[in-house]
Amino acid sequence: MIKILFVCLGNICRSPMAEFILKDMTTRRGIAADFSIASAATSNEEIGNGIYPPAKAELACHGIGTDRLRAEVAAKTARRIRRSDYAEYDYLIAMENFNIRNMMREFGDDPENKICRLLDFTNRPGDIDDPWYTRKFDVTYEQITAGCEALLEKLGY
Repeated sequence: MIKILFVCLGNICRSPMAEFILKDMTTRRGIAADFSIASAATSNEEIGNGIYPPAKAELACHGIGTDRLRAEVAAKTARRIRRSDYAEYDYLIAMENFNIRNMMREFGDDPENKICRLLDFTNRPGDIDDPWYTRKFDVTYEQITAGCEALLEKLGY
C-alpha cells in the first residue's frame, strides 16, 4: 500500500482538495485499495474546521464529494502534521515551498526524500496557488489535478 499525506498551511483548501481528487482518481481507476491518502496542516490556525466551503463547492462541480471520503479516514476536520507522520507515510506532498519549510521544522530532516511539492511531479514544477488568497478555486483544482495525474503516472498507475 502506498501512503500519501498532502500538506498545506491550514488543511481546509489545497491539501483536502488534493486528498479528495486523488481518492476520486484511484476509485474511478479501481486502484483505491492500493492507497492510503490523507491530508494535514502545518499550522494550528484551522484545526477542527471542515473543508472550506468554496473548496468543497469546486470539488462538487467536478462530481467529487467530500463527506463520504473524509469519513473513511475518520477525519472530518483539519489536523496538524505530527512528527510520527514521517515514518507513517511514503510521500509527504506539500502544496508550496513554504509548507516544506514548515514540515522540515516538524520532522527535522528528510533522510528518505519523502518530502516534495505536488507540482514537482509535473513538467511544470512550482507552487500551487492558495485559493484562500487568490479566490481562484478553479485554477487550484486544475493545478492539483495535473499534479495528481503526474503522481499516479510516476507510481506506474
